[in-house]
Amino acid sequence: MAKRLKRLAHPGSVVRMSTRCSWVANVMFLGCWTWKASFVGAAVPADVDTFLGEHCADCHGGGAAEGGFRLETLGDDLRDPADHAAWVRLFDQVAEGKMPPEEAIGPDPADRRRMIGSLGDALRRAHTATKGTVLRRLNRREYENTLNDLFGTHVDLASRLPEDGRAGGFDNVGEALEVSDVQIERYLQSIDAVLDDAIADRTEPIESTTRSASYADTRGADKFIGNQWHLLDDGAVVFYRRIGYPSGMLREANILDRGRHRIRVTGYAHQSDEPITFSVGATTFARGVEKPTFGYFSMPPKDEQGEPTTIELEAWIEDRYMIEVTPWGISDDDYEIKKNGVENYSGPGLAILSVEVEGPIVDEFPSRGHRLLFDGLDRSEVEPKNPAEKRRSSYRPRFEIRSDDPSEAVRPVLARVATRAFRRPVSGAEVDRYVGLFREEMDLGATIEAALRTSVSAIFCSPEFLFLLEPPGRLDDHALATRLAYLLTRTTPDEPLSEAAREGRLVGNPDEIGRHVKRLLADPRSERFINDFADAWLDLREIEFTSPDQKLYPEFEAYLQDSMLRETRAFLRELVNENLGVTNLVDPDFAMLNGRLAEHYGIHGVTGPKVRRVELSEDSVRGGILSHASVLKVSANGTNTSPVVRGVWVSERVLGFHPSPPPPGVSGVEPDTRGTTTLREQLHRHRDSDDCRGCHAVIDPPGFALESFDPIGGWRDRYRSLGVGDPVSLRINARKVRYKLGLPVDASGVTAGGDPFDGFAAFRDVLTSDPERLARNFVTKIAVFATGREMGFSDRAEIDRIVRESGESGESGESGYGVRDLIRSVVQSDLFQSK
Repeated sequence: MAKRLKRLAHPGSVVRMSTRCSWVANVMFLGCWTWKASFVGAAVPADVDTFLGEHCADCHGGGAAEGGFRLETLGDDLRDPADHAAWVRLFDQVAEGKMPPEEAIGPDPADRRRMIGSLGDALRRAHTATKGTVLRRLNRREYENTLNDLFGTHVDLASRLPEDGRAGGFDNVGEALEVSDVQIERYLQSIDAVLDDAIADRTEPIESTTRSASYADTRGADKFIGNQWHLLDDGAVVFYRRIGYPSGMLREANILDRGRHRIRVTGYAHQSDEPITFSVGATTFARGVEKPTFGYFSMPPKDEQGEPTTIELEAWIEDRYMIEVTPWGISDDDYEIKKNGVENYSGPGLAILSVEVEGPIVDEFPSRGHRLLFDGLDRSEVEPKNPAEKRRSSYRPRFEIRSDDPSEAVRPVLARVATRAFRRPVSGAEVDRYVGLFREEMDLGATIEAALRTSVSAIFCSPEFLFLLEPPGRLDDHALATRLAYLLTRTTPDEPLSEAAREGRLVGNPDEIGRHVKRLLADPRSERFINDFADAWLDLREIEFTSPDQKLYPEFEAYLQDSMLRETRAFLRELVNENLGVTNLVDPDFAMLNGRLAEHYGIHGVTGPKVRRVELSEDSVRGGILSHASVLKVSANGTNTSPVVRGVWVSERVLGFHPSPPPPGVSGVEPDTRGTTTLREQLHRHRDSDDCRGCHAVIDPPGFALESFDPIGGWRDRYRSLGVGDPVSLRINARKVRYKLGLPVDASGVTAGGDPFDGFAAFRDVLTSDPERLARNFVTKIAVFATGREMGFSDRAEIDRIVRESGESGESGESGYGVRDLIRSVVQSDLFQSK
């Protein structure tokens, strides 16, 4: 890639420079089209102005600004996003009877209805005219999935690209996805990296090898054995605590060639009747790179015949990484090892006999990307001038494409590649463009393969690939297939979906669409949908944004955080698979737990690292997303909790209410870290003003209800403090805790609708008493994620229809609103099938 960029900047490379600039111009043109379309004027109806003048001006006009609202601040262009949003808020206030207030002399009901009808029609027309104008590009995760799936590669592309913008928490909304010069350069670098990985540079795949290593034989073992490590007679090395230094890195289990590897860990739980949990990951001496954990596993004691257990897994591992094994949940609580020696320690330990690595495992050779590029071409190895070169270990074959008419030879290849890249059939004229670029590269002295790579790179840097180019109105079959694929598998359409699009079986055929929804939700790649949707909707991507204070929360560690994420994702998967009613989002009779989470939640009878469905007692506060440690962590700052922050989170993510930002000059409320006053007391003083009272009446109650959960999702009756409070007699990870128990928690409140609750369980009952609201919010979030645009005023009627019909005729039982039903209904709706 670097060489090609140098050629691009060379004065003689006019063709490449002009081609690249042409592509940039195309992107800029598309962006300008979007910008211009969103600023066409649409005036507020005259009868609406008359109504406001007669019934609202006394309190909100002529300089008056009760509640912080002034009529003079309203713009008159309903297609301007800010003006439109302000008028929608005004519409809702009048339609819900909140304005004019009850104590005022209100308008005649007929006048109110006429005003609502007139303003509503204008808002719908304005939103309808603008919602189809925004282009949506692939976000960086979709981009990575698509290229790797098309070419059969495993290249980290997302980290190469700038972070995507977000709207409403979603990073696939067109309005937030910009294109910069930096991004364009990164696209060029990324496709080069994919082509390098996909194109075979040898005639046979790298031979898979199997190597076995033991901690007893590793470098430095003599230093650690008898100190931190215990060597048993059978050759096993025992770890008696979670390893800090020395780590569980095994240098002899290193990866020579990147690829998919099979890892086998043989051992047993030593001096324990219960299995011991451990993780398997990869580590490297390189700095600033990911050190992945492949999974957590359970190692039992030796069986009745005295045999150890072998745990097997597969993982993609880059070269120059080493396998690392780490035990969890065991510790030397009283420093017995230090006092009495490791050979005299009687506590439980993880005994490892061997670690075996097999790989790289190659399922297909050459890759599907190689075949995509070269099927139909005569690409063969060039024999070296000196045959002895082949016998050298460093020898790499050189390949050459031979053809009497290269341009015609690559034409079907470019047509095939463009069809897959553009997710639709391509015309001859479109292929001609890339054949022309191929000829120009050949004229400049490029080989056939190099010129072909340039044309393929141009295809994957085209707006036709990078953007979902959907014209306003009803989608055609190929656009519909693309939307469905990027929703449920987060990648380009597979062959069954593409075939349905080619045969015209999707548009106007809800049963066919429903079959593909069911099929794709059962596809292993739908885990991407579960993960990406949960990351966006519930903000789980911020799980590592804060690091809990280890003095206040010493029980927090990486295994717990991993379990947090897996709970929420497994929970959403269970709701989808079983088509459970939407009230289960808040109050199910089960939870998805492993032993670590069950311990954290105080639930007995669950052991091991595997997440599975666990039935809950009727009085349990766990199960629903509001009690998930992942959600509770991302809605806290690592040290303390804020009812305002959590209240906003619940309002926006669960209830569908988006509070306005605080007025200018109004400062936020920070918790008292000394533990001498409660945030509830501070908030009571803070919201004692007209500017703050309205929103806080909605957002504070959910936040108060969640105060019984600490920043890592544990239940609490009293706040933890490093200042005043009662000392705690407890040891965690072999250390005495330093926190104290401070003021008691008050999780009571009254909702904006007037429903009182005395704690989290009662608040949860309030939420589940209105399943329609929960369903409407879920439908809205799915619709945003599915269409790549935020829902607006003109979408309300269709969302209401989906919710109403799902509640009446759903398959989830008496309550209706089955989660899978709601997803399918969104896909079958005009929201999804139109732009």
